[in-house]
Amino acid sequence: MGDNARAVYSSEAGRIDDATARDGGSSRQGSQGSPSPGSPDGIVRVSRTKAGRKGKTVTLVTGLPPADLGDIARDLKRLCGSGGAVKDGVVEVQGDHRDKVAAHLGQRYRVKIAGG
Repeated sequence: MGDNARAVYSSEAGRIDDATARDGGSSRQGSQGSPSPGSPDGIVRVSRTKAGRKGKTVTLVTGLPPADLGDIARDLKRLCGSGGAVKDGVVEVQGDHRDKVAAHLGQRYRVKIAGG
């Protein structure tokens, strides 16, 4: 690489930030502002889908830390007054409750409403 060129992405480690590039590519553990273990970028995403559910609308919450999934799913189902489940690290709540879920989770996490 030239004098002003630097690696910004590695297929093994993903995105390489400036601090990692300067210290020779050491691990990101212990860095300030590290993302939550549930999401590579630390953002909890709330979306809505009907795909594969026979036309029924479901609110999906992704990017939560794995240790919190059960408790958060229980809280969200109670908040929305509907059923739901945790599947493959994703909390599913029956119905379109994106705004209510995002407002509730916004007290503890960085939240974005994803999708259209």
